[in-house]
Amino acid sequence: MLLLLGGTVGKVEIMTDEEFDILEESYFVTKYKDLCEELNLPTAALHANLKSLHKKGWIKILTDVDTEATETQISNDNYENYYFLATKSGLLAHNS
Repeated sequence: MLLLLGGTVGKVEIMTDEEFDILEESYFVTKYKDLCEELNLPTAALHANLKSLHKKGWIKILTDVDTEATETQISNDNYENYYFLATKSGLLAHNS
């Protein structure tokens, strides 16, 4: 488990090993199916980690390779329909 400083002073964000691996696979736009194949995580674990990474601002969830999903579009039940991309802060956290 890695401890990383978040965007606010005094706030510490924790990055799990699974989150680290997801960010590793998300340097470029990545389909959900590709994440599943590369990471071999149970569906529930992958969904929980994607939700956590998105909440931390470390990944973007995209409806296609060019369009970021709105908060109302995002649901745990349909992650299979999305693409994922590490954000600048996610890349910095990953490389810290």
